[in-house]
Amino acid sequence: MVRKSTVIAGLMLVIVFFWSTPFLWTLVASFRPDNSGGIHMASLLPDFVPTWANFAEAFESGDFAVYYVNTAIVAFGILAIQIVTISLAGYAFARLDFPGRDFIFYVFLLQLMLVPPILIVPNLRTVVDLGLYGSLLGVMLPYFASAFGTFLMRQTFRQIPRDFEEAAFIDGAKWWQVLWHVLLPMAKPGLIAFALVSLMAHWNEFLWPLMVLNEPSKQTLTIGLASFALGTEGGKEWGLLAAGTLLVMFPLLALFAVFQRQFVNSFMFSGLKG
Repeated sequence: MVRKSTVIAGLMLVIVFFWSTPFLWTLVASFRPDNSGGIHMASLLPDFVPTWANFAEAFESGDFAVYYVNTAIVAFGILAIQIVTISLAGYAFARLDFPGRDFIFYVFLLQLMLVPPILIVPNLRTVVDLGLYGSLLGVMLPYFASAFGTFLMRQTFRQIPRDFEEAAFIDGAKWWQVLWHVLLPMAKPGLIAFALVSLMAHWNEFLWPLMVLNEPSKQTLTIGLASFALGTEGGKEWGLLAAGTLLVMFPLLALFAVFQRQFVNSFMFSGLKG
């Protein structure tokens, strides 16, 4: 008699195979020595000698070095400001008592229910009025505050016993010293989780940078990849297109592979189970 766990494991393997097939094809196609194979299941078979030529050509012809720098400035710049804003807001909602605290917090969370494209027009007008249109700072500005990050840090701070900060207050520490030296080091799992979510979201952002940036030298990876794809698809250069796609994906894949355990543990620590 077949055990239930064996059947479930088999079904999961089938699902994983079909889910990963596009990625496997992209991986194999990027190492193909020629671009004549087209798209078909046989191209998944490694019946060739892998080559890095597609990656070298894609990196040179697509200005990926410029795209990487711009994307890193946007993604890590946003994250740096967000760490400050969500930490202060999370601390206020978790530890400070003031009139209407819970009501303000729930109103703040309404941002999570807004579809991002709805805010494109007002955000774009604000960026233009501030003279930031066409700049990387204009891309970063609307994301300096995060409702999700505030919620996550509030939950994380609420899981930390008050005994630690009360002991610091008794020793004469100020509130910002308690936040910096006591709460934030203990909230590292929550910060890591938010950092991964934020970096992935803004690394892959396409529509908003497309609306704000109007110079090729300021383009991010997603916009650059779209322009690069338009050139390669015309010649059916699937190897180049696959290589360019992996150049965009690889930093995120590596980041998640390194921090995946901390990512999962952080949500358990912050009380966001199930």
